Amino acid sequence: MERNFFVIGALSAFVAVAAGAFGAHWLGDRIAEDLTEVYETAARYQMYHALALLAVGWVVGRWKTAGATWAGWLFVTGTAVFSGSLYLLSITGLRWLGAVTPIGGVALLAGWLLLAWSIATSRHRH
Repeated sequence: MERNFFVIGALSAFVAVAAGAFGAHWLGDRIAEDLTEVYETAARYQMYHALALLAVGWVVGRWKTAGATWAGWLFVTGTAVFSGSLYLLSITGLRWLGAVTPIGGVALLAGWLLLAWSIATSRHRH
């Protein structure tokens, strides 16, 4: 499982960098300034959680904990919903997508809490 999170994290980081470049070089003058900020937030949070997935891969490999695996999947889901809804909102201008974003945010928050709990309560692998 740890390899899966390393791969997903690396690919998500790639997408975050590509999305950031796309936003800076192509979207910049094509969407409203407030939507540019929304787009930048999506890319930034995707990168944060891509790095978090790399950490999850390390934790899963180091400690015996199913909680870290669940945290990783919460990060994957949360990133898809949070950043995905913000990318779509900024590109399409469909403001109702902003109502979906907090669902992803809750998944990201739950992932962080679960990761902390799983590390705090796990036993070290020998």
